[in-house]
Amino acid sequence: MRKNRVKETLQITHPIILGGMGNISSPQLVAAVSNAGGLGTIGCGTMSKDEVKQLIAETKKRTNKPFAVNVAINVNEHVEDIMQLIMNEKVPVASLSAGNPAPYIPTLKEAGIKVITIVAAVKHAQKAEQAGADILVAEGFEAAGINSNLELTTMTLIPQIAANVDTPVVAAGGIGDGRGLAAALMLGAEGVQMGTRFIATEEAPFHNHYKTAVLNSSDTATTIVGRTVGRTRRVIKGDYIEALLDKEKAGDLTLAEFDDLTAEDKHIQGAIQGDFKTGYMNAGQVAGLIDAIPTVQQLIDSMVQDAHEQIKHVQQHIL
Repeated sequence: MRKNRVKETLQITHPIILGGMGNISSPQLVAAVSNAGGLGTIGCGTMSKDEVKQLIAETKKRTNKPFAVNVAINVNEHVEDIMQLIMNEKVPVASLSAGNPAPYIPTLKEAGIKVITIVAAVKHAQKAEQAGADILVAEGFEAAGINSNLELTTMTLIPQIAANVDTPVVAAGGIGDGRGLAAALMLGAEGVQMGTRFIATEEAPFHNHYKTAVLNSSDTATTIVGRTVGRTRRVIKGDYIEALLDKEKAGDLTLAEFDDLTAEDKHIQGAIQGDFKTGYMNAGQVAGLIDAIPTVQQLIDSMVQDAHEQIKHVQQHIL
C-alpha cells in the first residue's frame, strides 16, 4: 500500500489543511489545526511583512508543529519581502496562490521549505509541477473567497488533475466532513484543504454573526460576485452583497468600484466585526452542510473516523 505523500511531505498526522484566510488569519486557529494533526495556514492577504512576522511569532508560541504561510502573489504588494521573511523565519511550508508561483519555488525549496501551490485547471497543475511544487491544492468553484473564473467543480477537477500529474494532489472546495474527505480520496486526491468548515469552530476568533451565518446557511446561501468584471469571489448573501449584485446586474459596476467594494477592509468589517450592512463574509457552498461548532480537534478526529467508516461502507455495498 502506498503511503500518503501529503502526510509524509508535510510531516503531519492527518492530510487536512487549513485554507489561508487572508487578513483575518488567527494564530489561535492556525495553531489549533496544526496541534490537532493537520496543517494550519497563515493567510497574508494584503498584510505587510511586519504584520505577517507578528503572526508567525504568535503561531510559533502556540505550536511546535508544522504550519504554512499562504501568499496571494497578485494580491499582496509585499510579496518579495514576505518570501524572504518565510525563509528567514524557517517557516516549514509556503502556500502560493493567485499568481504565477514559478519564480519563487526554486528559492524557497533551496531554503528547505516545502511548497504548496493552488491550482484550478490541469494546465495550471502541470506548470506548477514542472516548476517544482511539492503539493498541488486543486480548488473547485465551490470554494470560498477569490475563485477561478474557469468555474470547474471539485468533482470534475480532482480526477482530471490527479490523472495528469505525479505530484500529490489535495482537494479544496465543497469539503467539510468525513464524507468529503473520503470522496476526495476516491477521486485521486491524497488530502483536503478547508476554509469555511474551520470558521465554525470554537477556536476561530471570528464574529459570532459570521459563525451563525455559516450555521444557518442553506444550500443556496452563497453566491458569486464579480463575474461581469472578471474577479469572481464566493460570499454569503446579505444586505451588502445584494446591493453589490444589484449594481452588477444594472451593468454600471466598474472593476475599480468592484475592487473597492470587495477590499479587505470590507472583508474585515464582515468577518471580524460581524456587520452584514457595511461588509461581507466569504463562505463556500459547503456552508449548507455545517450545523455545529466543535473544537478543531473534535472536527479533525471526527472527519478522519467518518472517512474510514464511509470507505468501509462503500466497500461492503459497491455494486
